[in-house]
Amino acid sequence: MYKFCNMCTFLPLRIALKDSLILILLVIFNTIHVTDLANNDMDIQSKHSKTKEDANNKLVNFNSNDEYLKNCPLDQDNAPECLSLNYPCINCNRDIDCVYGSVYNYTCVVKSKIICNGSKTFNRTAMCRFCYQTEKWEHRCEQKANCNSLASPTRFYLTNCTVSDDVLCLGKRRFLKKVRCSWTSGTRWGTALILALTLGGFGADRFYLGHWQEGIGKLFSFGGLGVWTLVDALLIGIHHLGPADGSVYI
Repeated sequence: MYKFCNMCTFLPLRIALKDSLILILLVIFNTIHVTDLANNDMDIQSKHSKTKEDANNKLVNFNSNDEYLKNCPLDQDNAPECLSLNYPCINCNRDIDCVYGSVYNYTCVVKSKIICNGSKTFNRTAMCRFCYQTEKWEHRCEQKANCNSLASPTRFYLTNCTVSDDVLCLGKRRFLKKVRCSWTSGTRWGTALILALTLGGFGADRFYLGHWQEGIGKLFSFGGLGVWTLVDALLIGIHHLGPADGSVYI
C-alpha cells in the first residue's frame, strides 16, 4: 500500500532582496553601456561621413574618369589653345566660401592626356553660384512628353538638367529641376487655323489636331451647320484648342 501525505509542504524559492537589487543594477548598467557604444559608433561614422563630404564639397572638381577623353582634343596637329577648353577637359578648383552673385577666379588645370597649346594652368572668372542656380539658357533639361501642356492650371514636372560645358559653377553639373510642362509634337498653329477656316466643315482641323471623334462628328454634321466650324476656328485662334496629345503649337 502506498501512503499519501495529507499535508505536503512546498518550500518557495527565496531570493534575497540584496541579490535582487544587485541583479537589477547590473542589467541597467549593461543596457546603458550597450547604448553608449552604439551611439559612439554612430557618431564616429557620422563624423567620418561628414568629414568626407566636406572634403568633397570644399573644391569644385569635374569628373575624373577617362570618359572625358571622348570629347577632348588628343591630336597634336589640331591642338587648340588651352584657354579655350571647357568641361570636361579641365578641372577648376575654388573654395566654396564665397558671396553669392559675386565674381571670383577659378584656378583651372587641363586634365592629363589632353593635348593643347599654351599653359595648362590658367584662371577663369565666374559668378559664385551653384549649378542649379544657373539661368535657364545656361542648362538644358530633358523634356517629357507625358503631360498636358494646355492644362489649367499649368502643370510642372521634375526632370534632369545638365549645365552647358562653358559654364563654371559649384556642385553637381547634373541636377533635378521642376519645369513647366511645355513640349511640341510638331503641330503648327497656322496650319490648324487655315484648316479650320477652309475645311472646318469637314472636320479637317479636328483630324489634324488628333481629335478623331470630334472630326467625324463635324464631318457628318457639316460642321454643326457652320456653328461648330466658327467655334473651332475661334478656339484655335486664341490657342484654347490644341493638339490631342497635350503638346503645344510651333
